[in-house]
Amino acid sequence: MDPNPNSFPILSYVLSRLPPTLSFKIPSKPSPSPSPSSFDIEQPPPIAASAADEVELVERMPHLRDPAVLAAMSAAVAEVAQVRAVLRTLGDRPDHEAVDAARARIAEAEAAPRLDEEEDARAPRSEGAERELVGWRAVVQLEDMHAAYEVLLRDAEARLDMIYRAAAEGKSVEDGDRVRGGGAEGEEEQVNEEVVGILQGAVGKCVERVDLSDRQLRHLPEAFGKLRGLVYLNVSNNQLEVIPDAIGGLDCLEELRLSSNLLVSLPDSIGLLSNLKILDVSGNRLKSLPDSISKCRSLVELDASYNDLTYLPTNIGYELANLQKLCVHLNKLRSLPTSVCEMRSLRHLDAHFNELRGLPYAFGKLINLETLNLSSNFSDLQELPTTFGDLISLRELDLSNNQIHALPDTFGLLEKLEKLNLDQNPLAIPPMDVVNNGLGAVMEYMKRRWAEILLENEQRSMAEENAQSPAGWLTRSTSWLNNFVTDVSGSLSGYLGAGGEKPPKDPYLDQQL
Repeated sequence: MDPNPNSFPILSYVLSRLPPTLSFKIPSKPSPSPSPSSFDIEQPPPIAASAADEVELVERMPHLRDPAVLAAMSAAVAEVAQVRAVLRTLGDRPDHEAVDAARARIAEAEAAPRLDEEEDARAPRSEGAERELVGWRAVVQLEDMHAAYEVLLRDAEARLDMIYRAAAEGKSVEDGDRVRGGGAEGEEEQVNEEVVGILQGAVGKCVERVDLSDRQLRHLPEAFGKLRGLVYLNVSNNQLEVIPDAIGGLDCLEELRLSSNLLVSLPDSIGLLSNLKILDVSGNRLKSLPDSISKCRSLVELDASYNDLTYLPTNIGYELANLQKLCVHLNKLRSLPTSVCEMRSLRHLDAHFNELRGLPYAFGKLINLETLNLSSNFSDLQELPTTFGDLISLRELDLSNNQIHALPDTFGLLEKLEKLNLDQNPLAIPPMDVVNNGLGAVMEYMKRRWAEILLENEQRSMAEENAQSPAGWLTRSTSWLNNFVTDVSGSLSGYLGAGGEKPPKDPYLDQQL
């Protein structure tokens, strides 16, 4: 994948100007497409906007036009170009759920009882099983390569930034490549005096609430993990890049607000917060949520919006049975894990402005869901599962700015629906003239359509049954007739006597004669 110009502007600019022998680009047919600097393989932006962004970057950083600076930068990112070429050949990053499944299958295969060496030699793993294992390992290896590539991109962008700073300050660009950090980043972080005061005041006391929001904090000391009685912690609107592992020691914590910081990850120890009910990590730089977050089984609200999430933990729905509100909008999610369908307590789900390509088939199991926002998934979201009509509690639904051509046939079963937004969709079912007449017209149309489908299915079923009935009637009639004839034959034989002999005369008949 090519680096996103929004996240790696300098790197994208430099890579677009590498000579072909250095950039290892795969040749393609000439077309009026955006330049590599403006191309994002996951979501290509419009050409005009990309060109404008590049012009704005060069105006803001004029030293990028300096041949010496560009040469130093090109040499510094040669490794990125090589890895990028390899990944282009291998393909896109695998789905997170597929990676988890592959790791599980590998673990199962490796944990299987091993035979002793002689028996193992005589009974090797079957060719099919071995081929499957190789495939699973390839999926994991590809994921690891993409993960390493992301780290490489971040390091390269930082290195190019240092080179540019050196050039802007009149220093040697080689010095800029050697110097990592500087200014505030190179200095030892100083703990805010207010933080020190809170920690000192907590000695021998049971502090339940701490609000350090909007304090320009850069560092949260490990000593915070010793505030065992803490119930509420708010450190939002700061400049925190890391949350200490010691936070897992806050046994009583029920509400944790970490929004609007510079976090790129959360510690695995967050899974130890078994009493946590509200977690807000919105407005950070999170690429993923730790799998351990599924252990926060008391969670009622989770807000991870405004981040860079590309997936959610595979098992998140199996264990967060009490979750009622899930906000993951403005991320880069391409899918929701199938386990989300097990969140039976979920009432509010906001996943707008992502890259969702669809919903899990069992999505209809969320029978308590009341509010659902799937808007602005643009060209990615094209259809909804047939189980969508099972969302019997749904009251508000936003599907605007997608590419949905037809609502599912069961849509008319959403009897509690009160608000519906279908704007900016190429709908054919229902037709746009129906959509323009509002929610009532849409529901009436879909109900009538569903009734017609049921009637058609019933008529088809009856026709199939009738098509089979003559043969079935004849078979049953023949069997009945055979039995009847057999019974009558037996009665006649008994009356006439065995061997055809006449039965003895009835004395009463003789008397009448």
